[in-house]
Amino acid sequence: MSNILIIDDEKAIRKTLSEILSYEGYKIDEAGDGEEGLKKVKEKEYDVILCDIKMPKIDGIEFLEKAKEANPDIPIIMISGHGTIETAVEAVKKGAYDYISKPPDLNRLLITIRNAMDKTTLVAETKVLKRKVSKVQEMVGSSTPIQKIKETIEKVAPTDARILVTGENGVGKELVARWVHEKSNRAGGALVEVNCAAIPSELIESELFGHEKGSFTSAVKQRIGKFEQANGGTLFLDEIGDMSLTAQAKVLRALQEGKITRVGGDKDISVDVRVIAATNKDLLKEVDEKSFRLDLYHRLSVIIIHVPSLNERKDDIPLLVEKFLVDICADYGIAKKNIEDEALKGLQKHNWTGNIRELRNVVERLIILSGKTINKEDVESYVLPKK
Repeated sequence: MSNILIIDDEKAIRKTLSEILSYEGYKIDEAGDGEEGLKKVKEKEYDVILCDIKMPKIDGIEFLEKAKEANPDIPIIMISGHGTIETAVEAVKKGAYDYISKPPDLNRLLITIRNAMDKTTLVAETKVLKRKVSKVQEMVGSSTPIQKIKETIEKVAPTDARILVTGENGVGKELVARWVHEKSNRAGGALVEVNCAAIPSELIESELFGHEKGSFTSAVKQRIGKFEQANGGTLFLDEIGDMSLTAQAKVLRALQEGKITRVGGDKDISVDVRVIAATNKDLLKEVDEKSFRLDLYHRLSVIIIHVPSLNERKDDIPLLVEKFLVDICADYGIAKKNIEDEALKGLQKHNWTGNIRELRNVVERLIILSGKTINKEDVESYVLPKK
């Protein structure tokens, strides 16, 4: 059910509009002046606001300016019996969705409200789509380890040097790979990602190198592998420590010779691919245990970028939380929520075993369960473990 706020110093007008809009299925709140209206806007999300212009304390134009500062996307329809063309123009210039004279034509008012809500929905959807199609997410953080990673990326991205990204699950290894690709001379090509841990060992070779029709029972047609798909671009091999030894041998050949052979085929296919690998394992330990090839390790680790855990960079938590608040609230189509300093301090005390991924989930939980401002009590209730 959509929420509408009616702000008017005339009680009879508020009552009439409230009854009509309630009958139409809207949930209505009322305010007798602009000051009370601003207080309600800060406490609750509204889909549309109807606001008179001539009011005590804070008039409609001043309310419009302050409400737009709090939430630029909220549609505000100005209604006045004392208006002029100049007043209407001023209101629209300052961000009003529309201007309607008193007494309002109810049909026009209802249509305007519906159109305003449709616009709000489109604005929210557009913001989500823009973020989804953006090439790469921002690498957030000002801590020393993150600054070092950014500096390393700036140096190595323009080269074709292979990179091994290490770190725990959820620290953002994929983001490092995306930034390297974005800043490389291959940015115009494809960035092809393969999660080696998610593909069964018997299928990994077909996934990487492709297969010919009839090469095995279910091979009903030719398949182009990830190496060929990434030709001229970058191949990101995530969780490479989980790759089978057989597949490792073929990856090594591809890196050494720049050639691959499809499963079931006998033709060498040249590929021009930059490989970035990532792992949460200690690959040298895996080498000692005979589950990872030492020669492949040396081929992959021309440059090693270690991404620290969130517990090692807790100074970045306020910046990360702010980023997630903006993104997630935009995804939900609501005004950005704020978080108190004490709540941030509570988050910084938490043991982040799931790293950035866990932090994002926690921020989403707080946005859903908290009021307009996330406070210390919210963090204690919804994040920190009970003692």
